[in-house]
Amino acid sequence: MFVLELTADLSGSECSADALQARAVGAYVGMAVGDALGATVEFLTPREIHEQFGIHQDMRGGGWLRLRKGQVTDDTEMSLALGAAILAEGRVEAGAVAAAFSEWMRGKPVDIGHTVRRGISQYRLTGATQMPENDYDAGNGACMRSLPIALCTLGAESSLVAQANRIQSHTTHHSAVGDAGTLTVIRMVQAALLGGEMGHLKGLAEALVAEQPLYRYDRRRMENPGGFLVETLKAVFQALFATDNFEGALIEVVNRGGDADTTGAILGMIAGALYGYDAIPRRWLTALDAKAATACRDQARALLRMSPHCLMK
Repeated sequence: MFVLELTADLSGSECSADALQARAVGAYVGMAVGDALGATVEFLTPREIHEQFGIHQDMRGGGWLRLRKGQVTDDTEMSLALGAAILAEGRVEAGAVAAAFSEWMRGKPVDIGHTVRRGISQYRLTGATQMPENDYDAGNGACMRSLPIALCTLGAESSLVAQANRIQSHTTHHSAVGDAGTLTVIRMVQAALLGGEMGHLKGLAEALVAEQPLYRYDRRRMENPGGFLVETLKAVFQALFATDNFEGALIEVVNRGGDADTTGAILGMIAGALYGYDAIPRRWLTALDAKAATACRDQARALLRMSPHCLMK
């Protein structure tokens, strides 16, 4: 198993209860901020972004979805749906997760990916909570909503974290490549929550590359990344490891264009856990949809409280 054992690897790290909560809230709100910031430039190329905005660094809404300023998309909404299902059941339960996603789709979301729609439709028709394995299902839709898993399984054994990841992912996405990438993001968030530094996160990324060489990110710059999780994480890793603060990392990744709401959301959750809530620029927090921001803060605290790490305290 390529995932590092966090309890052993971070045994020397310091992380108080207050710091842990700040990082958890930072991860959840950071995800929403990245989603809302990136959505404006989704499907634009870096050149088009530069022509329209110079450097895209302020929330302004618009984009192909014609969003309000600070409005979030399916990345944040599906995360909140998953988190609500986990909290209602007290665990990650496949039927509850699939039902929550179905109810979310019934609300006519502003955006929904093809693979997500297909998986939810299959559940509605057959009651199946797991899609058949498919090498072409390594889209980024399962990874973008994985933060609740990182929070509620913090401190659990690696095998249990991986199992929880598969339960939520396989309702819509089922591939070994996708599972590996999503699990790595979860473990990167958990490492940062526990006080890990950039070197710990880089080690997890390198372990993923050793397991799945498709994810190698040290070659050409990934611009205009599509929905394939490999492209998404190449852009996220490059932006994360080339910067040393939340704002710089997020601006770097969304200005690469492509599926920018999702690269923004995934980088936002990792960087939010790494740098903490106070590192998120005030102008972004003020602009973020207030209802979504409150829901993210509340879920972050509630999911963290049910984690093995906190229950053992």
